[in-house]
Amino acid sequence: MQCTVYKSLRQFDYFLYVRTADGFSRVPDSLQQLLGRLEKVIEVELHAGRRLAQADVEEVMRQIEARGYYLLMPPLAGTVPLVS
Repeated sequence: MQCTVYKSLRQFDYFLYVRTADGFSRVPDSLQQLLGRLEKVIEVELHAGRRLAQADVEEVMRQIEARGYYLLMPPLAGTVPLVS
């Protein structure tokens, strides 16, 4: 799946993943308004063997298929990151 990742210039550390071919067509207007202006970060090919730094690639692909986007948000304050 060819994917484009955007960062929100309004919401610190929020990243929006969308299928490159779809662009923002499947992203709800309310989410676009919340995120404000978006800046393109990277285009990347997602597949089961690919590793992402802060997300499970298979979950990202599932959500893009189902909802049209994946939203990566910063961890909640005071939570301990999982280490494998």
